[in-house]
This record gives sequence, C-alpha cells and structure tokens, in this order.
Amino acid sequence: MDSSVNVPRWTPSPSPTRILLKEPITKERDEDIEMESVASEEDDMPFRNAKKSFPFSTSPPPPHIGAVEAPSLRVDSEIRQSLEITEPAFAPPKGEGNVIPLTSSKGNGIFVTWKDLWVTVPEKKGGRRGILQGLTGYVEPGEVLAIMGPSGCGKSTLLDALAGRLGSNTRQTGDILINGHKQTLAFGTSAYVTQDDTLMTTLTVKEAVYYSAQLQLPDSMSRSEKKERAEATIREMGLQDSMNTRIGGWSTKGLSGGQKRRVSICIEILTRPKLLFLDEPTSGLDSAASYHVMNRIIKLAQQDGRTVIASIHQPSSEVFELFHNLCLLSSGRTVYFGSTSATNEFFSLNGFPCPTMRNPSDHYLRTVNKDFDVDIEQGFGSKMSTVEAINILVKSYKSSEACQHVQRRVYEICQQNGGTLEKKGSQAGFITQCTVLTRRSFVNMYRDLGYYWLRLAIYIALCLCVGTIFYDIGHTYGSIQARGSMLMFVAAFLTFMAIGGFPSFVEDMKIFTRERLNGHYVHQGAMAYYLVGLQKGLDHFVYFALLLFACMLLVESLMMIVASAVPDFLMGIITGAGIQGVMMLNGGFFRLPNDLPKPFWKYPMYYIAFHKYANQGFYKNEFEGLTFPNEQARGPPTITGDEILRNIWQVQMGYSKWIDVAIVLGMVVLYRLMFLGIIKTIEKVKPIIRALLTVPPKQQSTLIEDHSWTPLHE
Repeated sequence: MDSSVNVPRWTPSPSPTRILLKEPITKERDEDIEMESVASEEDDMPFRNAKKSFPFSTSPPPPHIGAVEAPSLRVDSEIRQSLEITEPAFAPPKGEGNVIPLTSSKGNGIFVTWKDLWVTVPEKKGGRRGILQGLTGYVEPGEVLAIMGPSGCGKSTLLDALAGRLGSNTRQTGDILINGHKQTLAFGTSAYVTQDDTLMTTLTVKEAVYYSAQLQLPDSMSRSEKKERAEATIREMGLQDSMNTRIGGWSTKGLSGGQKRRVSICIEILTRPKLLFLDEPTSGLDSAASYHVMNRIIKLAQQDGRTVIASIHQPSSEVFELFHNLCLLSSGRTVYFGSTSATNEFFSLNGFPCPTMRNPSDHYLRTVNKDFDVDIEQGFGSKMSTVEAINILVKSYKSSEACQHVQRRVYEICQQNGGTLEKKGSQAGFITQCTVLTRRSFVNMYRDLGYYWLRLAIYIALCLCVGTIFYDIGHTYGSIQARGSMLMFVAAFLTFMAIGGFPSFVEDMKIFTRERLNGHYVHQGAMAYYLVGLQKGLDHFVYFALLLFACMLLVESLMMIVASAVPDFLMGIITGAGIQGVMMLNGGFFRLPNDLPKPFWKYPMYYIAFHKYANQGFYKNEFEGLTFPNEQARGPPTITGDEILRNIWQVQMGYSKWIDVAIVLGMVVLYRLMFLGIIKTIEKVKPIIRALLTVPPKQQSTLIEDHSWTPLHE
C-alpha cells in the first residue's frame, strides 16, 4: 500500500448560511486549521467528481501532521483490548506568549470550560455507575457547540451538569468554570430551553411571550418597554407573521412544531442571556424546520456574542455544518471534540471515512452506537465490532493533536482575567407576578374547552341532579337526614371534582392559579340551593356560597401541595384522591364525631380534615332557627335546630358558624404557604445535597480506577 496517497475528506457544500456565518480566521483556531488540508475549489463540491468524494477507499489513510497512526491499521490483538487509559497529562503552553488574549467582542461574553468531568449515580446493588467519564471541553462567545451521540451516551447529562441542573442523586467531580472562575449562573445571564415545549395552548404567540416578559423583566421597566421587548424577540425568531396565532393543542390547530420551538426559545431569551442551553432543539421537527430553527439561533449567537450549547440527536447535513464545534460522545466518553469541518478527517485517519452521498452525522452516530453491536465496515475492506471501533476512536482522540488543542485552549481561557457575572436585574415583584399569573390563568381557562367548559357543564349537571333528587325537601322529621346528606354531598363530592385542576399544576409548577370556577360555583350553588328549598334569606345564601368557594380553594391548594411532592400525573391524581377520601371518611358524617376511635382518627385526623369545619358550617347555617316535628315516641312534639345540631349531628356549638369559614380560609393560607415552602426547600436543598455528594479531587483517582461502571441511558 502506498502511504503517500491522500484520502479525500468530506467537505461541506457551500451554502448561503455557511458563507454568512463564516468567521475570519483567528489565532485561537490555528490548531484546527493545521489539522485540515488545503482544499481546492473543486473539493468544496463533493458531488461534482466521484474521486473527490468519500467512497470506501481501498487505500489506507496516510499519516497526518499532529495525528497518530490509526490503531485500526495494526494487525495485532491491541484493538480487542479494553481501552481504559487516562487522558494525557495536561501540559500548559510554554511562556505567556502562548496565551491567546480575548478579543473585545468575546470579552463581553461568557466562556465555559470543563475539565475531567465525571458524573455518577448509585446502583441498586451498590457501587456507582458512571454517566460521564473524564470529559474536557470548552465553548466560546459567538459560537455554538453541538453535543452529539447515540441515545444514552450522556448528552443531556452533560448539558444539565454545565447548567447546574443535575439531580440530587448524582455525584459530580471535575471543574466547570465560567470565565475561568467557579461561580453560579445568575438570573438573566443564562437560559435553558427544555426538550419539551411546555406552553399554554390557548394563548397566542404574542400573549405567551408578553405574559412571560411581564413575569421575568423587572418592575423598573414600563409595560410599553416590556411589550416592545417581547415583540422584538418574536421578530428575532421570525414569528412576526404568527403573532396572533394561537399555539394550539389537541383540540385546536395552531403552530407547527418548529414554530413552537421558536416560541419556547423566545420566552427564554427575553432577558437577553449571554449563555443559552438547548436540549434537543430539533427534536420532533422535519429537516426544513430544524434548519430554520438552528439557523436563527446561530445568527443570534453571532450577532450578540452569545454562547450556545445544544445537545442534538441526529442533525441533517445542512444543520450539522452550521455548528462551529462538535462534542461527540459514546457511553459517556469523548470520541471527538473539535471543529465540525475536521470531524470527517479524524474519522478517515482512523479508517472510518464517510461514504459518498451519506449524511456525515448519520455516519458518525452509526459508527459509535453500540446498542446494536454490528460489524463496522472500514474504508480499506476490513470489518470490526462497534465496541472495537469506539475504543479505537477514543484512544486515537486522546493521543491526537485535537485533544491537545482542547487542553491548551481550556488552559488559555482559564488564564484570562475574566470577570464575574453580574446579575441582570431581577424578576417582577410579587404583586405583579400574582396579577399576571391570575390574568393569564383566567384567559387560559375560558378558552380551554376540556379544562373549563366541560367541568362547568358537569357541575351544572350535578347540581341539577342534587336539586331534583332533594327537590322541595320540606320540614318534616325525615328532612333532617336528607338535609344533612345533601349538604355533605356539596361539601365533599362537589369539591372533590376540583382535583381536575391537578394537570395544570403538573405542567407548570410556577403558575399559582386562583380559583378557576369561583363565579360559576356560586351560580351552581344557587341552582341547587333554591331547588332543594334550603333556608330562605340572602345572608344564608351568601354564607353557603362563601363556604363552598372556600372549600374549592382549599382543595386546589391541597392539590398544589401534592403536585409539588408528586409531579407525576397519574400518581398525583391517585394521591390527591386518597387524601381527600380519608378526610371525607372521618369528617363527621359517615361516622359521628363521638363514635370515632379517639387514637389517631379523632385526635388528630378529625381536626385536620377540612370536612369537619365545612360540614359544621353548612349545618349551622341551615339548621339554626328552624323547627321540625318530632316523630319520636317520647319527647316534645317539636324539635329545634339547635337540638338537632347537638344531639343528631354532634356539632360543636361553642362558636359561631363564621368561625368555621375563617378556619377553612386559614387552612387555605396554610396550604399555600406549605406549597411555597416545599418549592423553596427543594430549590435550596438540592444544591446542598449536590455539594455534599460532590467528591473532592483527592478521591477522584479512586473513582477513575473503578472500571465496572456501565453507561446510563439519558
């Protein structure tokens, strides 16, 4: 074989976006440029001549400056050994002259570096499982880093680690530095766009972004300034023609998938963050939509000097060539980190060139995906298993010039005198947030067919059933039991339906909605109230409506607590229903208070259940002042309402019915404070737990020596 024969490398075809995004060659990219061969104009068009493309060549790849001999060319057993070697020791550049100064445009941005980053989670059988294993990399302002790899390789974990969003059960080692310092990302300086678009489907694009602007931007900005910021952000993402279009969901047609992704990005960049994290920004989008979304993001990154880190699963060739750098992972290890334009050269030098007419990203992912362990065909006719191919690439990268360049660049960035992050203002005030959330909640509820109108119809139907079943109940002795049953149904089962609001709490835990059916509850109560023929008088009806409204608020507050502790939809419904069932059971109707077992059920459960105070309030409001005929064999001919309350319902008569309303409203406030406390506790405790689980650098060598770890799927 003639080693002097050059293997052609894949070169992205020129496109208007690539020309637009092309940056002038700077000193910090000299190392990447040295890895690339000088290509002619014909080389920029890979499909013009088959000889210039990447067929499965029969010639071995040549040695290259700064690269090691491809391990795949060695005909010995080394390729079948487990390659668990450590990174080459990092040697900083000699002399201060090697430190590349930050340019003025990049100096205002955010530099992110991470070195020897490990993330582990506990296993059920003991020990720990490694998700990320010794990763090192960087990203600079005005550039977009793509984190790519097969499912389960650690893409989302790396993104969460850099953003400080790891779970409390994870353990992290290594250094993650912002502008060369260990510092927390302040509000307004970074934003994280999740993989799922959590948007209110009933709002228009303009409403969704404007409501978010009112919540995020400080009160020092006027409403007109916030509105202008929202509209400018919408225009930046190319959504000006869809501003008045509803987002849409299962019941109504609205925006496309790509437009929804851009709305999510709009909401996160309202504060003009310098650092943007994107988790699968092209997930669920077609090739055209993916290209337009990423093209917009990259233009914003270059215009404003933003630092963008995106995990991406399988980009098209056009999307792939938009990225500046690529971090390719497999089983938590770095397969390649460097310029996207030099990726194919790296694979070619190791015997895995990209075939003609194939998407480069597809080829890379197929090569490093060991979920389906098949033989990988090399460019010179031989085959090997996927695990062997991955080990070859990992070992080759660790000893390559590209890895050394990454190490040097990380060192150079850390040596710069980067400033600490300044907090860019604060969110809106508490009163403003409550007002905005309440207004948005009401807009959402009256536009949502299933969320509001269906529940309203069911409530009306139930109240008609109650009113007709107990119609004109009268004042006979038998009406005593009927009145109590009807009032208990109102206090227990009608409020029980408020559990239907649980999905809204799961979707967005930051939205503290007010009572969604307050006005309609009053009208429905009036319908049942007058059909049954309860006590006449405006004061009695107002009390009935007020106590019913307070019970609805209390159930909503209870479900908010459940949602904060049990975020899963199905588990939350079951948990909430179980809690209300227990409260209903010992609320004093199914078993009278004096008959309840005193340990636990009466003390304290009877006094914790809100049904106790709801039932007593309804009973006092209805029976006080009434007289019923006494059909008992012994006793006076009539029986008063007070006697019924004391002897039949065993109601505590030592205080007014208004005290019962006050207790229920007090429980509403208490539940809301408990909800807020749980949320704040989770926010404060998670970083503490994560800090306690972080292994000191001295223990890191012990972790590295444990080779029993297996990758964990994302």
